[in-house]
Amino acid sequence: MLKKIGIGAVLIAVVFIFTACASPPPAPEPAPTPPSEPAPASNPGQTPSPEPAPAPNPGPTPAVAPKPRPSGPIKAAWIQVQVDQDSQTVSLPVSELEDNWNIHFKLKTTEDDVNFMAYIFDGEIHVRANVCPPCKSIGFSLDENEDILICDRCATIFDAETGAGIRGACVDYPKAAASYEISDGSLVIKGSDLLAAYQETLLPG
Repeated sequence: MLKKIGIGAVLIAVVFIFTACASPPPAPEPAPTPPSEPAPASNPGQTPSPEPAPAPNPGPTPAVAPKPRPSGPIKAAWIQVQVDQDSQTVSLPVSELEDNWNIHFKLKTTEDDVNFMAYIFDGEIHVRANVCPPCKSIGFSLDENEDILICDRCATIFDAETGAGIRGACVDYPKAAASYEISDGSLVIKGSDLLAAYQETLLPG
């Protein structure tokens, strides 16, 4: 499975401050006279530094706010999703995830039904293909305490963060992820991304 790593460029702005100092020659009188120029602090070119203003509040950051997590492995709840034929996207309420932590849903294709999972792990939502080709399972439990997904049929264990197999009969079939967006309280996923993740999960590796 190929992983694409994007490398972001960092731009560092360097500010140069130039200062010029000039000192008048000493006065010929035996005793120095007070300077007739204003003190440096009153230099017209300088302004008092204002008190720092409080940092603006950036506002609430979109985040998942699930209910208290149940103890032990969490069985998935099957839900219905909305399919927008015009945009070829699938959407489901984020509240379903917040209520259940682990959900499964299916889509009908011209050939067969395809199944997917969405779950909350470490405060983030993950969407993956829900299929275990060797044992034909379409059910996985989430054990966030152990950071794992567990196949309900063959008990193969997968990494909940990456989808990679850890041990068990179906370990060679990692669960590929699909990207998504959150819009107006809904999880929105492109149908093409879901099908690509499903097809990738059908292949060993």
